[in-house]
Amino acid sequence: MTARTRTAPTGRTLRTARPSPRRLRRALGVASVLTAALLATACTAPGEETVDVVIGYQSRTINTVTAGTLLRERGFFEKALEELDGGGVRYRVTWQDYDTGAPITAQMLAEKVDLGSMGDFPLVVNASTTRPHERARTELIAVTAYSIDGGLNGIVVPASSDADGIEDLRGASISTSTGSAGDGLLSRVLRGAGLAESDVTRVNQAPSVGASALTAGSVDAVSQFTSWPGLMVHDGGARLLVDGAATRAPTFHGVVVRSAFAEERPEVVDAFLSSMIEATAFLHADPLRASTIVAEETGLPVEVVHLYNGANGIATFDPTLKQPLLDALAEDAEYLDASGVPVDFDAGSFADDSALRAAWGDGYDAAAESLENPAVQLVRDEDCPVTEWAAATASEAWPAGEEQTVFHATPECLLAALASSPLPPRAAYVPDHSTGTRWFADRSEWVHVPGAEAGHRLLPFATRSAAQGFLDAEPGGESLTYGEALDRARAL
Repeated sequence: MTARTRTAPTGRTLRTARPSPRRLRRALGVASVLTAALLATACTAPGEETVDVVIGYQSRTINTVTAGTLLRERGFFEKALEELDGGGVRYRVTWQDYDTGAPITAQMLAEKVDLGSMGDFPLVVNASTTRPHERARTELIAVTAYSIDGGLNGIVVPASSDADGIEDLRGASISTSTGSAGDGLLSRVLRGAGLAESDVTRVNQAPSVGASALTAGSVDAVSQFTSWPGLMVHDGGARLLVDGAATRAPTFHGVVVRSAFAEERPEVVDAFLSSMIEATAFLHADPLRASTIVAEETGLPVEVVHLYNGANGIATFDPTLKQPLLDALAEDAEYLDASGVPVDFDAGSFADDSALRAAWGDGYDAAAESLENPAVQLVRDEDCPVTEWAAATASEAWPAGEEQTVFHATPECLLAALASSPLPPRAAYVPDHSTGTRWFADRSEWVHVPGAEAGHRLLPFATRSAAQGFLDAEPGGESLTYGEALDRARAL
């Protein structure tokens, strides 16, 4: 697969890296690397050395933007390299854009990519594939974003499909990318439903190819990672069949570096992590602006980007390495083995947060232990009867013609505001009542619960199965379309 490449030169300085436990253990290796570096410098112009840094990223996998699209567009990494103290070094940064994590791993194996970002299942494959090769071996140094329940992945079917759950796809052809987070979700869901891998036909395709195949009718479903489920549903031709959060299995994307490169150029790793932290802070401070930048750079609809990356979005942007995410990698390895993809994986030796810890400074341990979304915004909703705000019910509307979004305490209060507006919104987002996954209000299934407290009578669900599960457990509710829910909100 050919990458889309951009190269940017940076400044001319080098600093001495601060030590970390792993770097101290590498001292002998570093000494030999420095000797090679001196020889290389002797072959260049007097007083100057050019260091090439190649970053593999996935522009349309939008929960990686703090190590990819947003980071590149803002230039934080290049600026951090320019600010290194020392002398005689010029850095040349090349950004290579891929559709999935697999080709990034292939390029790292060939020692042609130094740092890369990819999803949890691809991270396991990356670690296992590169482990036997000293120069290609990688380590996990940061997280870009995560969903503690798995909502970043999903399975979609045509909007006209009669399928209500994964059981209805027995005998179906399902497009996915082998070894991806979407592929992992498919394995997990099949096993959870008591189906064998052979009960469906996997079609190994790039996400964009799978989306086209679903539209053409050549596959029955697509199992993919962000942003593809949201994009296909937003475009109107697909419906979410399986919400990854229903598995309650954490999913995330992370950053890996070739260990040999980290030994040779620890100052570059430091600069990358510091700039990642800066990009994350930028996104937290102004999520809508960050979403707009990413949309402009990728060609994705900003409404889709903001679904995932907004203040109360599906993705929680936090670089710290959290134990539940590392535990999930070990479970992912078991799923890969069970699916016929043998891996040699040990999360303990793969993850190393020493450089991130140093870049973060005070408070790292507390941040790593927290599962709170630092970007959540809760503002007063004057017209809503619910006075106690909670992130679990916070909803967001983007009014037509406006440059800013508006937050509402509950989905019902959002519907009431939309019902009183003369124009439909540019976008509206509500959290699934059962999983918490944020979804498009007009693509959600709605349930009216007549006896519920004001503000909580209209409940959204991202999938038919979730809505039906609620109705089965709570008799007396009424299933509604989005249009019917709007009408009901006017009458309440």
